[in-house]
Amino acid sequence: SLDFWRLLYVLLKQIHGGRWTESDAIGAQVGFVKWALWYRGYGRPQLQQLPADGSAGSRELLLAFSWLLHSPGLLEQLLARNRVKTGDETSVCTCEDDLPDSQEGTAEAGPEGGLEDRVDVRYLQWLNGRLRLQWCTLHAQHQEQCKLLHKIHLFTSGSHVDQTLGHFSVTETDLIRQPENYKQLLQLLESETMQLEAFLEWKQLEPVYWQWMETVLDDMAEEGNACESQDAHVEKRSLPEVTFCCPWADNLSGQIARLSRDLMALQEQLHQLVARRRAAWWEKVAAREELQKERFSATAGKIQESVELKLRGLPSLRAPKKSRVHGSCRLVLRNKHPASKVGFGQPRSKEAVPALSAAEVIRELQVREASLQRELEQLREECRHRLGEIAEGLEGVICISP
Repeated sequence: SLDFWRLLYVLLKQIHGGRWTESDAIGAQVGFVKWALWYRGYGRPQLQQLPADGSAGSRELLLAFSWLLHSPGLLEQLLARNRVKTGDETSVCTCEDDLPDSQEGTAEAGPEGGLEDRVDVRYLQWLNGRLRLQWCTLHAQHQEQCKLLHKIHLFTSGSHVDQTLGHFSVTETDLIRQPENYKQLLQLLESETMQLEAFLEWKQLEPVYWQWMETVLDDMAEEGNACESQDAHVEKRSLPEVTFCCPWADNLSGQIARLSRDLMALQEQLHQLVARRRAAWWEKVAAREELQKERFSATAGKIQESVELKLRGLPSLRAPKKSRVHGSCRLVLRNKHPASKVGFGQPRSKEAVPALSAAEVIRELQVREASLQRELEQLREECRHRLGEIAEGLEGVICISP
C-alpha cells in the first residue's frame, strides 16, 4: 500500500506540474493523492475512507491507478513533458477557442447583486493597468529572446551536420563552449531512452493488464453486492426489535403524524401562493407583450448583423480545411534565398516532417485578430447603446461620457 501511495503521489505531482521530494511525509502524500483524484473526477468514497497512514487499501489504489491510467494520452503527455529538448522550440497554437457565451447570464445577474458584489471601477482600472504593464514587460523579454536566438542561428548557419537544420541551437552552442556538460546530457538521453523502451513494452502488454483489471472489477462488484445484501438483511431483522423494545415508540409515532399533517397544510398554502404569483406574472407578461414585439425586430437586426460579421471572417466553404497546429515546434532559420552550395559535401535532404512557416502562422493570426476586433467593436457598440438606454431612465441625472 505504501508503494502504491508513493507511486500515485509522484504521478499526480507530475500531472499537476508540482515538485516532489522523498522527504514528504506519508500523511501529506495520502492527502494530496485523495485531493488530486477527487479533483480529476474520481469520486469513489471507498478511497476517501482509507486511513491517512497509508497502511491499507492496496486494491482500491490499484483501481484508482487503473482509472488514472485509462485517461487518454496520459503517458504520452508525461513522455512529452519529460523529453530532453536539444533544439530551440516555441509554442504554436492555431486552434480556435470555443468559449461558452455567458454574457446574457452575467448581464441579467449583475444589477440584482448585493452591495458586497460591487467593486470600485478605479480598482479595476488599476488592475487592468498593472496587467497591461506586466504583459508589455513579458512581450519585451520575449522579443529580446527572439533576437538572441536569431543571432545564434545566423552565426552558426551551415555548421550543423543535419542539413535540414543547418544551424546550432542554444543547447548545442552551450555544449560546444562547455564540453564537460556532455556527460549530463548523455545521462538525460539515456534516461529518456529507458522511458521510451518501457513505454513500448507497456504497449505490448497493455491488453493483458486490462483483461486482468476486468477480473478485479468483477470480484469487487461481487463482494460489494454481498455486503449490501448482508447489511439489508441485518437492518430488516433489527428494526422490529428496536421498535418493540423502545417504550417511547408510540409517542414518537404520534409526533410524526402531527408533523405530517402540518406539512400537508403548509404544502396546500404553498400551492395557493404559487397560483397567485403565477397569475400576477401572467398579467405582467401580457402587459409587456406589445413592448417585446417592438423590440423583436431590432434584436433580429442585430443578430443578423453579427452573423454577417462572423461569416466574413470565415474561409470559403469549398476551401479545404487546414490542419490546426497545437503544441511546441522547433525553430529553424530559413533563408529567403537558399545558397546553391551546402557544407560538409552533402546534398540538402528533403524534410520528412512538414515544415510550418512563421509567415503562414502570422497571416492566420492576423485574420483571427481582425475577426476578434470586429466582434469587439460590435460589443462596444452594444454596450454604448445599453448605457444610453439606462441613462435615459435616470431622471435628474446628466451622464457625460469620458
